[in-house]
Amino acid sequence: MVSLLPRSRVLICVMALVSFSAISATVSAQSRLEKVMGDKSKFESEGLWYYNDLDKAFKVAEKNGQPVLVVLRCVPCHECVKLDDELVESNPVVQQLLKSFVRVRIVTTNGLDLSLFQFDTDQSFSVFVFNADKTLYGRYGTRSDQTKWEDDVSIDGLARALEASLQIHRDYPKNREGLVGKQARQPLFASPEKIPAFAAKYKEKLDYDGNVVQSCIHCHMIGEGIRQHYLSSTGKVPDESLFPYPHPKILGLILDPAQCATVKQVVPGSIAEQSGFKTGDRLEAMNGQLLTSMADAQWVLHGIPMSGGEVMTKYKRGDTAMESIIKLPEGWRRMDSIEWRASSWQLRRDGLGGLLIKSATDEERKFANVKETEMAFRVEHVGAYPPHDRAKKAGVQKGDILITANGLKNFKSPSALLEYSINVVPAGEDITMELMRDGQLVTVKVPTATR
Repeated sequence: MVSLLPRSRVLICVMALVSFSAISATVSAQSRLEKVMGDKSKFESEGLWYYNDLDKAFKVAEKNGQPVLVVLRCVPCHECVKLDDELVESNPVVQQLLKSFVRVRIVTTNGLDLSLFQFDTDQSFSVFVFNADKTLYGRYGTRSDQTKWEDDVSIDGLARALEASLQIHRDYPKNREGLVGKQARQPLFASPEKIPAFAAKYKEKLDYDGNVVQSCIHCHMIGEGIRQHYLSSTGKVPDESLFPYPHPKILGLILDPAQCATVKQVVPGSIAEQSGFKTGDRLEAMNGQLLTSMADAQWVLHGIPMSGGEVMTKYKRGDTAMESIIKLPEGWRRMDSIEWRASSWQLRRDGLGGLLIKSATDEERKFANVKETEMAFRVEHVGAYPPHDRAKKAGVQKGDILITANGLKNFKSPSALLEYSINVVPAGEDITMELMRDGQLVTVKVPTATR
């Protein structure tokens, strides 16, 4: 178990998220409470981790002159329990590496300093490695699906990231220039509980003397709250918030989850191929930022606007140092998928009346008589309870094939239609949907949410 490890001296922040609604469906309120209180009792009594005490960890790191391990952990999170077990019990390399690091376990984002910690709040496993002066060495952790995380994270990959971070620490501060861009940007809100939607309900700390489970701000809620703030104040969600932390795979750059930032595959005809990358290339820096993992690459991409831009990449091909410029076209972020995200649940409620849609299969497309160049989305789920039931009330059924929205049929992905429903359709107005059901055309009007 995690608590059996000796205290180390680098700060790694492992961000774990799981949809609160998903937890509610599988774990009773009492068992969640037992897990939260049991976690607190266990770690505080054993004294092998600093529990919810980030400041103390930085002080210890400064005193000892070593890097620091912070686990920000949503309790209970079954997926992360699995990762924790693998991390500690199954991999002797990681166990040995962790001895070089001071660890902190933080179990909530309440009070989290968002000027220090910025990350993809929809992911399930994220690591931050800092110097004691709060210089960020590197990030680790990403996941492109709530269950299929193996393509993005692995214990071997974490080991490689830790090794790379320790090397950065040994070279610090001579390598400071390659770390400047990794620092967090000015946040919209100082900490999650200051987001307007949360201000009246959540406090800076968990309420261990009251309803501790309901007092917690989950990771994915941060993204939800910020998007709701934008919708309430401007009526639109900015590109960076709607399509955050773009995945390298949308560029055709498939990175090996067992390595730091090593190319596993280059998709033919992709931006990555056009940029000259080949399988086996080891990425070392993007736009001047040293890389330790795929998450570091995502941070760089996160800073490139929807209008496009260039990413100067340095890498090794064998023993040869290489450079390449990745040219990102206008609208490039829209190539990424957002419907997998836990926080898109709220967007689907507001824009699509509670619908979860997926791209139709070739067989479904053929049955619906839809051309390859036209949209065809299968209705995967229809919300049954208010305020997620507007599509159900309008007559949409699970299994329907959505073929037009307001007469438009050029949406290339469910994410594109979701963006349209949020940022183009005025709040409270209907989206006229044409659906194929058992070979028959059905037309419905689904109202978007008022704000």
